[in-house]
Amino acid sequence: MLLKIIHRTRYHYSQPVFLEPFTVRLRPRSDASQTLHNYSINVTPTIGGITHCTGLYGNNTETIWFNGLHENLLIEVQMLVETHRGNPFDFFVTDHQALTLPLEYEPEISGALAHYLILEGNDPHCAVFAQEIMLAAKHETIPFLTMLAEAIYQRFEYMLREEGDAWTSAETMKQGKGSCRDFAILFIDICRSVGIAARFVSGYCLGDDAANSGDMHAWAEVYLPGAGWRGFDPSRGLSVNDDYVTVAAGQHPRDAAPTFGNFRGDAISSMDAEILITLQERKINAIYHPALQL
Repeated sequence: MLLKIIHRTRYHYSQPVFLEPFTVRLRPRSDASQTLHNYSINVTPTIGGITHCTGLYGNNTETIWFNGLHENLLIEVQMLVETHRGNPFDFFVTDHQALTLPLEYEPEISGALAHYLILEGNDPHCAVFAQEIMLAAKHETIPFLTMLAEAIYQRFEYMLREEGDAWTSAETMKQGKGSCRDFAILFIDICRSVGIAARFVSGYCLGDDAANSGDMHAWAEVYLPGAGWRGFDPSRGLSVNDDYVTVAAGQHPRDAAPTFGNFRGDAISSMDAEILITLQERKINAIYHPALQL
């Protein structure tokens, strides 16, 4: 599937401010599940410079800096991404022990996955939920993952929550509802509680209603030996397929935040965004623009 994505983010300040270096994580990764054919980033006002790097969690990251004082900031990225995961279960788990819960990874990889096994909280309601799903799945890993995603989708009310950090799993359980980022955290914590390494993912999803308000989508990925990182979306009760474009992932939502920056001054700031995702009917020759286009 070939998707064209345009993402604009606008910041406004009530009076001129000095913009500190700005971090942007909006360049999708290019791997076995998707190919980035074309990417460009345009920034207004004129920038002082830009650097491109791979961050701590393997995310494509750009750092932008500015000169002078400014009241407005516009970041626009355009990309063309081809997704390849028509079958989300096109994998083979090479470690037989990983098919049974609670999961214990082999020593040679458990250290590398340690950050993705840290529980943020110890809510008893989450523990009960985890045990319920694990018993229903007969302690089998793959059924557990699919049943957990479906259970969160069916039992909790989805809500569009544009502002604020992701809720803790305890808060989502208490409220009985949440946004995609809240459901992702709940899914991650329950996976970690039964020994499955899990991480937070941000990106785009074809047909996602939240994109109309400028919000990116969020879901979770789990690590399975031989299969690598595999996505599950508890907001839709699905395994991640070629409707999804992954941009960034990390241990915590802040590690996958699309933009981050501070400013010097006494101004009041506001932000709005818009996302346009369109399905392309034909492939094009691969073109890649790693540098800033002005």
